[in-house]
Amino acid sequence: MGIAELSDLLVWAAATTFAIAMIAFAVDLGSRSDEKLTAKASAAVTVGAGAPAAGPAGAEAPPRRRAAGIAMSTSWLGTALLLVGIVLRGLAAGRTPWANMYEFTLVGSFVAMAVFLVWNLRRDVRFLGAFVTGIVTLFLVLGLNAFHVAATGVQPALQNYWLVLHVGVAIVATGIFTVAFVLSVLQLLRDFRDENVPFLARPGFRWLDRTPSPVTLESMSFRLNAVAFVLWTFTIIGGAIWAEDAWGRYWGWDPKEVWSFVIWVIYAAYLHARTTRGWSGRRAAWFVVVGYACVLFNFTGVNLIFNGKHSYSGIS
Repeated sequence: MGIAELSDLLVWAAATTFAIAMIAFAVDLGSRSDEKLTAKASAAVTVGAGAPAAGPAGAEAPPRRRAAGIAMSTSWLGTALLLVGIVLRGLAAGRTPWANMYEFTLVGSFVAMAVFLVWNLRRDVRFLGAFVTGIVTLFLVLGLNAFHVAATGVQPALQNYWLVLHVGVAIVATGIFTVAFVLSVLQLLRDFRDENVPFLARPGFRWLDRTPSPVTLESMSFRLNAVAFVLWTFTIIGGAIWAEDAWGRYWGWDPKEVWSFVIWVIYAAYLHARTTRGWSGRRAAWFVVVGYACVLFNFTGVNLIFNGKHSYSGIS
C-alpha cells in the first residue's frame, strides 16, 4: 500500500469516527436533562427531608454524560486521523496538501473540527458537536467520492510560496465560517422555537431548549465571523499579489476572484450592519447563512461550472 492509499484510508477512518461522534453528540443533546433543574430538585428533596441544603461545594454532582464523553473522545480521534491523512497526502504529492478541491475539503474540515475542539477547551460548546461533526462527515464523504484526484504535482503557476499563504489562509477562514454558520442556523431555530412556531414546538425539537439563547448564539457567531472576515480579507489581498506575480495583473475578473469579492462584500455588510446599524437577531443570522452559501458556491460551483485561471479542481 502506497502513501497516497494510506492517506485515503485514514480519511475514510476519520469520516467513520466523526459519524460515530455525531451520533453520540445527538444522543447526549437529546437525552440529557437540565442540570440546573436536577440540582434544584435534589436540593428541594434534601431540605424536605429535614437535612440542611448543601451549598455549591457540597451539591450533588450532575449525572455523568457518558455519550458526551464518547463523542468528545471520538472527535479528537477523528481529528488526529484526519491530520495524519492530510500530512501523508502532502508527502505523497511532494507539496503542500491543499492544491485541489479534494485537499481543500480535507483541510477545511480539519480546521472546522480544530476550531470546535479548541474552543470547547475554554467554553462548553458541546451542543455544537452533532452539527459540526455532521457537516464534516458529509464534506469528507463528498470529497472522497466526488472530488478525489490522484496525489500529483501542481501546475507551474501554483509552484509558489503563495500557495501556502493565500490558499492556506482561505482554508482557515472557510473552516471558521463553517462553525459560525452552524451557530447562526441554531440561532434561527431557537428563535423560531421561542416564538412557538408550530413545527418547532414538537417534542422532537426539545433539544433546542438545551442550546444557549439566541442572543448568546448570535454573539458567538459574530466573533467567529469577525475573525474569519479578517482572514478572508488577507486572502483577497494575497491573491491579488500572487496574480500580479503569476499573470501580470492584480485583478482580472476571473470567476473565482469575483465570487471571493462577493463573499467579502456580504460579510462586510453583515459586520457593518450589526455594529453600526444595530442589525441583530434574524436579519443578522440570515446574512451569515447567505454568506456561507456563497462560500460553498465559490468552492464548488465556481470550480466545476466556470472556466477560469483558478480551475484547479483536477476533476475531468
